[in-house]
Amino acid sequence: MSRNSQGTVAALVPARGGSKGIPRKNVVEVAGKPLIAWTIEAALRSSVLDRVVVSTDDEEIARVSKEWGAEVPFYRPAELSRDDSPSIAAVNHAIRWLEENQNYRPDALLLLQPTSPLRTAEDVRNAVHLLFERNANAVVSVYQPHTHPYWFKKITKDGYLSSFLEGTVEPVRRQDLPPVYALNGSIFLARREILLHEETFCPDRTCAYIMPEERSLDIDSPADLRLANYLLSNEGN
Repeated sequence: MSRNSQGTVAALVPARGGSKGIPRKNVVEVAGKPLIAWTIEAALRSSVLDRVVVSTDDEEIARVSKEWGAEVPFYRPAELSRDDSPSIAAVNHAIRWLEENQNYRPDALLLLQPTSPLRTAEDVRNAVHLLFERNANAVVSVYQPHTHPYWFKKITKDGYLSSFLEGTVEPVRRQDLPPVYALNGSIFLARREILLHEETFCPDRTCAYIMPEERSLDIDSPADLRLANYLLSNEGN
């Protein structure tokens, strides 16, 4: 693994064992590999990360992560592994654990969720370079969604459709729509001090790393899992 010349960046892969929508989601097989392996491999191949660490509360996930080349230096506490546990709490637990137990203080931390298996090593590399080249506080990945929010609707209490965005004029043609971007959950990169003191991956001076929609799949359902399996099985064909 190579150290990035402009500063040290550690990757953190969060992987709880108690996923409910898809049981054992992080280690379920996708295109011949455990789901989490796709993220670990992309991180390792990027050659810009100092370390790739998995934060988990689960022995099987820890074992699989180590088999695919990641470090698992600690187990995540139970109180940070519930469905309602905020991800930033797990991030800052990892940052503090690594400092207190290994005297390790990376300049920035890259959160890589296993539910984004279509993210590539190049995406990781580009995001890290963007952080340092722009002297940004953070970099977050986004994509241009196919459905524009100007076309979103809501249903009123009396059952009628109404514009979701009040006070906007709905353009008729797609080419008249202003550009809009949505988080895709693939890359969250921020400087260490920002995470500890502001507890956010989207502070002031956050750069957008734009990814194509076809690599922005965030697995949240069995249907998403089937789509990821199809796309990764046919990659390069």
